[in-house]
Amino acid sequence: MPAYPETRLTRALRNAEFPVIVSLARHDLDLAKAAIDSGAFAIKVHLNAYHRATGTTFGSFAEEQPFFEDLATLGVPLLVMAGQEKVPDAREMDALAALGFEGFNIYLSDMQSHLLQSRLRPIPALGEASTDEDLQRILGIPGAMMEASVASFADYGKPLEETDLARYRAITSKASLPVIAPSQKRFVPDDMTKLRDAGIAAPLLGVVVTGTTPASMRAAVQPIVAAAQH
Repeated sequence: MPAYPETRLTRALRNAEFPVIVSLARHDLDLAKAAIDSGAFAIKVHLNAYHRATGTTFGSFAEEQPFFEDLATLGVPLLVMAGQEKVPDAREMDALAALGFEGFNIYLSDMQSHLLQSRLRPIPALGEASTDEDLQRILGIPGAMMEASVASFADYGKPLEETDLARYRAITSKASLPVIAPSQKRFVPDDMTKLRDAGIAAPLLGVVVTGTTPASMRAAVQPIVAAAQH
């Protein structure tokens, strides 16, 4: 297994700095700049995936590479959702690392062994139906971090509830590594303290929070970043 470097992002996740990560609704440089200008610590993009919340299809590495090259000039930590049935091959994972991407995310059920040989730190995701056995499998991956993508699709966009926080607590109490919570529920500024108290290392703001325009991105991210810093 590769030895993954400690970076600004991994230190922030491990040191309870609660960095705000933004997942782009579409691969648009103005959208990324709006997130960064609003205080986003890191940016996440997608490959080889159909995004149910937006109806957006993200292409292969070859198709998305020009955008990634532009994104890499913005100077923030970058993460990539690697795909579903199709994932980048070893050469493409090397190319992502060369561009400065430092971690890849994928549902544990879609993990392919060659991804764990790349220079990108693995951030496997638990899904709605994941079990303690799945959590233990992630804990057994050297250097891994974790995403808790555990809400049902039927609940996308609904307010964060105590049942969600209880599930996060159940996960983080067993996880000896940073756990990232994606905004399947519609996170608001007041949720930041609740997420932190539940043991979450970082919120990942997606389209149900950010919307799809630079203006909606700024309006959503700025107050969440301000709340996350308190």
